[in-house]
Parts: sequence; C-alpha cells; structure tokens
Amino acid sequence: MRVADIQRFCMHDGPGIRTTVFLKGCPLSCAWCHNPEAQSGEKELLFYKSKCIGCRFCASCGQGVHIFSKGHEVFYERCIACGECADGCPAGALELCGGDFTAEELYALADRDRAFYKNGGGVTLSGGEPFLQAEEALAFLKRCKEGGIGTAVETSGYFSADILPGAVSLVDLFLWDIKDTDDERHKKYTGVSNEKIIKNLRLADSLGAKTRVRCILVRGVNTDSRHYEGVASLVASLKGCEGAELVPYHSFGGAKAEALGKNDPGSDSLIPSEEEISFARSCLLQRGINVF
Repeated sequence: MRVADIQRFCMHDGPGIRTTVFLKGCPLSCAWCHNPEAQSGEKELLFYKSKCIGCRFCASCGQGVHIFSKGHEVFYERCIACGECADGCPAGALELCGGDFTAEELYALADRDRAFYKNGGGVTLSGGEPFLQAEEALAFLKRCKEGGIGTAVETSGYFSADILPGAVSLVDLFLWDIKDTDDERHKKYTGVSNEKIIKNLRLADSLGAKTRVRCILVRGVNTDSRHYEGVASLVASLKGCEGAELVPYHSFGGAKAEALGKNDPGSDSLIPSEEEISFARSCLLQRGINVF
C-alpha cells in the first residue's frame, strides 16, 4: 500500500498510545484539508523553502526540476518522483511523500511499538482515505488482529459499502468523519455529498461496528447549532457509537500545501475560539451525547 507518513506515539487518533499510518489518496477535496500531501495517491515532491541552504545538490536533477536562476525554483510538473534529490538534500528541504509497503512490512513496524500499546492502544489507519486501498488496508488490519494489536480506522466514510462486512470484524474502532450535516455545505467545501458517508456509517453500525463520530469545527462554515443538532441526532440513532469528538480546524496544513507547490488555503480566521468550541460541546452534552 502507498503510505504518506507513519507517526509513532500518537495520542489523538484513538484510545491509548498509537502508531498512525497515513495512506495516500482521498476522494474528498476539503477546503481546509489538514493533510494535503495525502490527497493524491501518487508519490509527490515537497519543497520546504525555509530549510534550503542553496547548496545546489539538487540542481543535478536530469529532469530539470530544480532551477537556481532566481533563487531555488521547483518545477513540480517535471518531477518523476525518483526521490534522488530528497535523499541527497543535506538540509532536509526536499521530501518525497509516498512509500510503498506490504502488509507484513507495516506490521513489523507496528510490532516494534507493541510495548506502548497497553491501556487500549494500537494501530490507526488514517489518510487520505484508507479504504481507497481497501484490499491492502484490510490485509494489514487482519495481520494486526492476528498479532494481537488493536486497530482503529479514521475514515471519511466515502468508500464502497461492499468492504464493510469484512472490515467491521477487523476494526476495533472507526473514527468516522462527519464534516458537516448540511449536505449543500458539505458539497461546497468537500466536493461530495454527505449522503454516502452517512449511509455507510449506518450500515457499519448495523453490522456491529464500534464508532466515534469526528467533527471538524471550521469557524464561519459549520460552527452553528443546527449542525450540532444534526450531529447529536445522528449519534443518538447509532447503537455502537460512543460519542462525538470535536476537532478544531488548524492552519498547519497550509505549509504542506505550499511545499507541494500549491496555494496555501489556510487561514487563522477559520480557527474557532474557545467560546465557540465550548458552545459546540455544550450543544452536544445537553442532548446527552458523550464528547471527546
């Protein structure tokens, strides 16, 4: 499977201490994407301009990706993702995002952290959308279950429902993103309807899945009581949902977007205030919803 990143000792991707594997590829195009390097399923070059020391090692690129006539210019469209420039960059200004792993190779990496998985920890598959690489993701989850490692999947919910019967038995907890309960806003800001996402969530619940609904809070977009009422109603209708997790927007993804040669879509004005976060929490708590 194609991996964007592997982060160890994570505390916010499910219970306990976790090893989080971010897979590449996503069917959504969220305006506030926190992981733009995981949107594409292809290998991609990232250039962190502030780290460049001008050594010109990368200028030897045979594709002409790195030109130094006006500082360090990167022509991303010429890149064939060979990774040679990133491997040789002494300052770490260049990074090739996208490594290919088998299920067994990923399991071996996760197994190294087994000592830290006490108290409910384990592995979390995230992304991107992990189930865009469904066959490989399920093989890895199966290997983890066989090896006694806890599993969680953070998902957009936008995938083929056909995989759910097999997935539910392999996943201890689904962290299910509900980005907006208003379908028109969902289409506007993510590029897709939320209908399939909610339908898949209900199907997973009917199959016995344990879920936690994750709600990103984006100021001026979905920070309103009507959305929170929708979240509360959805959570209350599910048998296996343990509650809702509030995830305030942050603008850190913008730096990664720039490193990919894209415009920074981030804005601090979209970060909800403490008062707005408290309001969201109180709306859910008042309706009897457990909030993480």
